Amino acid sequence: EVQLVESGGGSVQTGGSLRLSCAVSGLAYNSAYTSYCLGWFRQAPGKEREGVARVDIDGRAWIADSVKGRFTIAHDKGKNTLYLQMNALKSEDTAIYYCAAAGAGCGRTGWTGRNYRAWGQGTQVTIPS
Repeated sequence: EVQLVESGGGSVQTGGSLRLSCAVSGLAYNSAYTSYCLGWFRQAPGKEREGVARVDIDGRAWIADSVKGRFTIAHDKGKNTLYLQMNALKSEDTAIYYCAAAGAGCGRTGWTGRNYRAWGQGTQVTIPS
């Protein structure tokens, strides 16, 4: 079973930076994840969940247009940790951020949340307006 635990959220002023971490366990040697996609999603109050960034087993990354140029994603396999580096933060980035894992490559999973079978509990990011 894959388990995900996010950390690193908080409150930062407009223009600031945060790095979110997601501790990933149960992925290695898991037959259901011979190919996988790890992603970051977010959900703001009153809004639908939105895919932010995803990375596959080969390190290929996809970044949503809404954060392109400001956010980057990285998976450190040695540390079993997924990162989301967020720069030039805006008030509209305020949301709960979740990491998720899918047992298929990112080209197949896309931004569709139901394609991801494991989810973390979320971490709050607040950028006061």
